[in-house]
Amino acid sequence: SIKKWRLGYSPDTWQGLSDFLVGKGYDREEIIKSGLAIEKERKDGESYDRFRGRIIFPIFDLNSQVIGFGGRAFKQDSDEIAKYINTPQTLLYDKSGLLYGLNNAKLAARKQNQCVVTEGYTDVIMSHQAGFENTVAASGTALTWQHLNILKRYSENLVFAFDMDIAGDSATKRGINAAQEQGFNIKIVEIYLKDSDPADIILKDPKQWENA
Repeated sequence: SIKKWRLGYSPDTWQGLSDFLVGKGYDREEIIKSGLAIEKERKDGESYDRFRGRIIFPIFDLNSQVIGFGGRAFKQDSDEIAKYINTPQTLLYDKSGLLYGLNNAKLAARKQNQCVVTEGYTDVIMSHQAGFENTVAASGTALTWQHLNILKRYSENLVFAFDMDIAGDSATKRGINAAQEQGFNIKIVEIYLKDSDPADIILKDPKQWENA
């Protein structure tokens, strides 16, 4: 799975990636525009790396080209920082039209005439690892019209498997409303285990996820 999804790690340094890319011939402005670095306030041209000390999830388009990244906090004492950060809106990366994992799920979704929609990167990776390859993720955002238009190319049958916390519940409701308006057939996985998401359940027992 690490190879398939090209998972990585960003060193906990302020300019390690930026300096590496400058050494490869890119200029600082390009690195900032790509979303990989953040420009310092009131310091023209100076920047620092966006992803530092994080597990890195490359985000692919439908042709498996990398167009953005998600980064998960790695340190044990990381309560004070955001658990996940993502590439911001760029010329290449528009999360309102991107579904994580669809590049690897599209054939299975079409073949099975069903697509499972989860919330997170690890939900998708663990699902595929366990054989549920028709799984994608909305990556922390509610389903948009663009998402649904893309999904409709592969199946009109959606299974929502969002986390059952308040945020997940509201995202499910918004997704249901939008999908109903576009004529999708909708089912919802009831996740019975408290504080569990699909990845947790699959890790414990893939059969339990299949039954759900």
